[in-house]
Amino acid sequence: MDPVIIVGAGLAGYTLARELRKLAPEAPITLVTADSGALYSKPMLSNALAQGHTAQALVQSNAREQAAKLNLDLKPHCAATAIQAPEHVLETESGRLPYRHLVLALGARPRQPGFAGQEHVLSVNHLDDYARLRARLAPGAHVAIIGAGLVGCEFANDLAIGGHAVTLLETSARPLERMAPAGISRRLQDGLSGLGVQWHCGSGVASLRSQDDGYEITLENGTRLHADLVLSATGLVPETALAESAGLRVARGILVDHQLACSAPDIHALGDCAEVAGLLLPYVLPLMQQARTLAAILSGTPSRLTLPALPVAVKTPACPLVLCPPAAGAEGAWHCERDDGAGAIYRFQGADDKLLGFALAGDACGQRRQLAGFAPALLA
Repeated sequence: MDPVIIVGAGLAGYTLARELRKLAPEAPITLVTADSGALYSKPMLSNALAQGHTAQALVQSNAREQAAKLNLDLKPHCAATAIQAPEHVLETESGRLPYRHLVLALGARPRQPGFAGQEHVLSVNHLDDYARLRARLAPGAHVAIIGAGLVGCEFANDLAIGGHAVTLLETSARPLERMAPAGISRRLQDGLSGLGVQWHCGSGVASLRSQDDGYEITLENGTRLHADLVLSATGLVPETALAESAGLRVARGILVDHQLACSAPDIHALGDCAEVAGLLLPYVLPLMQQARTLAAILSGTPSRLTLPALPVAVKTPACPLVLCPPAAGAEGAWHCERDDGAGAIYRFQGADDKLLGFALAGDACGQRRQLAGFAPALLA
């Protein structure tokens, strides 16, 4: 019997393999990956520097160990090059592989900043990126971070407590503008400022120029800054090229239905590369539920992906946050229930004061489960 082939050895690929192995102990599974196949926690990359972790220290197990543990035919350093959907064949650098089911767990790549000098910018999207950043990060270095979203703020917190000077650059007027109310943004900004983080909000980067002692950054408003390193945290773009070349339907991500099925028979997608019911779901908890749902389907049990409200914890110890933003385009407004020295609760309320989202800070973060129970499902 031809195997289930999973393309990608990130959290999505390995989680699916683990869940499928629980339900189908003898099913043949092949995992194909262009990297080494090492298992590590990608979310840890944004808060590992201050703890002095090397890239190798973040590896939980190598490819050989994973293959043995999950009873996989694991093919590391083997890039997938094409899908022959009518023939049920995946083409790779190492040859053609027939499949019974094909699962694309391709992840996402960093969004390109789009200004002159962008080739000098670092980004951290996988373990090798982290190793490069750590190798270039001298003690006390000044790091400019482009983007004050979740990842940018997490890196800023981690670098600052690690003894580095940090400047955050954000095109919006405040950090987390699309996810949180102004009061939460202010608390986060104050918390990171207390660690010495400098802010430049409301203007994008116009250009970046290499100098003998670092980099000169020119903002669109004319401000010029100097940094030893420049790190981009401006978001991710789903990896869709392999799917597009095979004629699969693609929008922002690879389009899948509630069964995580693509537009060609016996091909599925999950994780950062997939677009489910118009949603990109680049967080761990939705990924885990996708893996459980798809494992059931591939092992012969009909299933449908549903997701409750899934708040996101922001790894910024200077200002602990839990965010559950409203759906894009939701009609309503943020209301402050409490905002004091110990914590804050903000609710996004729609018609008839219905709770559509919330944001918590400080000691109020403990209320995440209670409030999540009243928030609308992410995917019904």
